[in-house]
Order: sequence, then C-alpha cells, then structure tokens
Amino acid sequence: MDDSLCNLLISKGQLKQDVFAVTLDAMQMFKDCAKGFEDFYRNNYADDHEDVPVLYTNKNQYQFQLKFAGDVLVFLMHSNIFEFSREHEVMRSNYIKEDKTRSYCGMIQIFNFLSDSFKYNRVNDLGYMIGRILINKEGHYYIEGKRELSRVLNNFSTNQISKEAVEEILRSALTYTINFDLLVPDYEETKIITVDDMLQIEDQNLIKTGKRLGFRFEQDKTE
Repeated sequence: MDDSLCNLLISKGQLKQDVFAVTLDAMQMFKDCAKGFEDFYRNNYADDHEDVPVLYTNKNQYQFQLKFAGDVLVFLMHSNIFEFSREHEVMRSNYIKEDKTRSYCGMIQIFNFLSDSFKYNRVNDLGYMIGRILINKEGHYYIEGKRELSRVLNNFSTNQISKEAVEEILRSALTYTINFDLLVPDYEETKIITVDDMLQIEDQNLIKTGKRLGFRFEQDKTE
C-alpha cells in the first residue's frame, strides 16, 4: 500500500461528494419550482377549475411528485454518481478535455405516470421516463429526453443549473406530458382474457395501463 492509492481514494471520493451536493441543491430547486407552480395555479385558477387539480407532494429528500389533471410527474434523484461514456458527445468537448472530472454527474430523472395508477393502486401500470438531467460538480447540466425536453438547448460547457433553467425544464416536462395522450390498446393484444385475469381485475383492478406500450427512450420522430 502507498500514498498514491490513498490520495486516489480521497480525490475520487471528494469529487463524488461535491457532485452529489450540487445535484441535491438542484433537486431542491426543482422542488421549489414545482411547489411554486402549485401555488400559482391554486391562487389563480383552482377555484374556477376544481376538476383539474394541481398538487405538489414532497416524498423524501430524493423524490417529489407533481400531480396535474390525470397525470403525475415523479422527479427522482439518483443517490449515485455517474460518468459520461467515452462515446458520448460531451466527452469530445474542450470543456471535458480541460478537466476530465467535469464528466462526473449526478442524475435527476423525470417519470410520467397516470394519476389513477396511484389512486387505485394499479401496481402493474406503466410509467415512462420522459427525461433526465445530468449535473456535474460545477453545476453544468446536460438533458436527455422526449420531444419538448430534447429541444432545451444542450451546451454542457455553458449551461448552468439555475432557477431560470429549472423553470424552463419543468415547463417543458409539463408541456410534453399534457400533450402525451393515452392511446387505445391494440385490439388483437387485448381481445382474449382468462377467467383468472378477470377475477383478479375484480379484486385488485389489475388491468395494465400506460400511455404507450412498447415505449423506448428515444426522441420522438413522428409526434
């Protein structure tokens, strides 16, 4: 054993702690923004539109939910730190080449579920990751996501997480979700059901429901 091993342990461990702290601060920004949206809606629209609610719920340090109409957005911060793969476009930037530790990021994921999935405890229902935000030690961020989220300008070397950036990301996530409609399942895939399935549906409401079946995490091409 030697000092170089200990120094490597300390430097890498401290780097991950620094990235974690910045990502946790960003998560708090998202919570504040989501709560602010709930307050704005309640003060200006809720009285006239009681059937179209907006509800913010803080679940824990790493997760919160924003329910609106028939949807729920779940923001989930991962507790681990990740590095961009060698093939990722950001690894070719001068920003990373000048300091490779900038490629280590925390991750906040955004999932979309139907609100009825939670209301009726439909544990077989599907949710979809509509985006994720990767944030490094300097607060620079990169977004991967669906349609509106993917249109947020990605420049990892200059994009810095801020109240304004968080508001833009949340607005884009809400816009995408509102326009992401529930599709009728394919008839051929649902026309046959067993007696056991029907009995379970009666007891537990186990019809599997999701906005899109066969969803893959890639940018929309035809929508």
